[in-house]
Amino acid sequence: MLTFEQARQDVISQISKLNRPTPNVNLSVWDASGYVLAQDLIADRDYPPFDRATRDGYAVRAAESTAGATLRCIGEIKAGDALTEPLQQGTCIQIMTGAPVSPEVDAVVMIEYTSREKEFIHFQQTATKGQNIVPAGSETTKDQTLLQPGTRLGYAELSLAAQIGATHLLCAKKPRVAILSTGDEIVSIDASPGPFQIRNSNSVSLAVQIRDAGGEPVILGNAGDRIESLGDKIQQGLQEDLLVLSGGVSMGKYDLVEDVLKSLGASFYFDAVAIRPGKPAVFGMCNEKPVFGLPGNPVSTMVTFELFVVPAIDLLSGAPARPLPFLKATLAEAMKEKPGMTHFLPARVQFDSGMARVKPLAWQGSGDTVTMAKANCFLVVGADIQTLAAGENVNVLMRRGIF
Repeated sequence: MLTFEQARQDVISQISKLNRPTPNVNLSVWDASGYVLAQDLIADRDYPPFDRATRDGYAVRAAESTAGATLRCIGEIKAGDALTEPLQQGTCIQIMTGAPVSPEVDAVVMIEYTSREKEFIHFQQTATKGQNIVPAGSETTKDQTLLQPGTRLGYAELSLAAQIGATHLLCAKKPRVAILSTGDEIVSIDASPGPFQIRNSNSVSLAVQIRDAGGEPVILGNAGDRIESLGDKIQQGLQEDLLVLSGGVSMGKYDLVEDVLKSLGASFYFDAVAIRPGKPAVFGMCNEKPVFGLPGNPVSTMVTFELFVVPAIDLLSGAPARPLPFLKATLAEAMKEKPGMTHFLPARVQFDSGMARVKPLAWQGSGDTVTMAKANCFLVVGADIQTLAAGENVNVLMRRGIF
């Protein structure tokens, strides 16, 4: 079996080979959050466009503002004001954060380090040239490329776009990801299940994970454990950019996903990975569309989606595959696991004085969504590790969308 790192790299390698242009869409900056940029973002002018004060205080010539000096204040200037006259020697001007400074000014002294008597300002510290001033063009200059295609747009990136007047952005269209669950035991989430049936919660969790990863979920419902039913639904899913199935990929008599995909011309790059939960994960191509068969137990589905499907969505969005959000944490209590597979265990990280401390949660296996809803991460135990002592540094995989 492949390690999860090898399987993940296979996904990245195979999808990177797809020779398909990513369709684009023109979006308002208000609507582009979570999309991937498909254009260069160019500065329309220098930033800041003028020498700018970064503190409330007094604009001065540094050479005149020494400890014990007194200067006459000739007025004030606030953010948005226009400069009207140069600063004369022996004077200063009260200035607010964000206001422009005149060419003669080379320092801003914070108001906390002064005292005032009528129009006279007494300075308690010696100013240094350039203090509390951001020079024009020090953040960026006109015509400089600020963001490139492949950048995922969040609040900072969209704030930057708004600052330079880029009110509409060319973005990569979000990939459409078909979701298909399988199994005769599965019923709709709004149905009353029989004594041996379960609601289709995987469709909900997968839809949320797809949106968090930057895709657009397409819900196909459930296919029963029959070749005809499964085949029809799979062909419907292959009309989208990517197909994710849950269930039907183990070794049981009615686990038909791989057989049906093979009959439709699929080729597979792996059908098992050395992880727990999630061992029987499948990845292949069918009609040049990526297909993932994820185990049906909910926690297994969640883990394998994060490991293998997220980088596929990234690449289909025109972005590089994001690294897994691993974090180092101190283990709260000793534990044992069977060696041979990498374990991804529901756990909870807490932060104490900036230090991460992780505690595994008692759970009943990969069907235990009650415990999973209490977890904010997965504790990762390597395949070659059998025992871990309290206080050891361990890897945790943070839950995307929670952190």
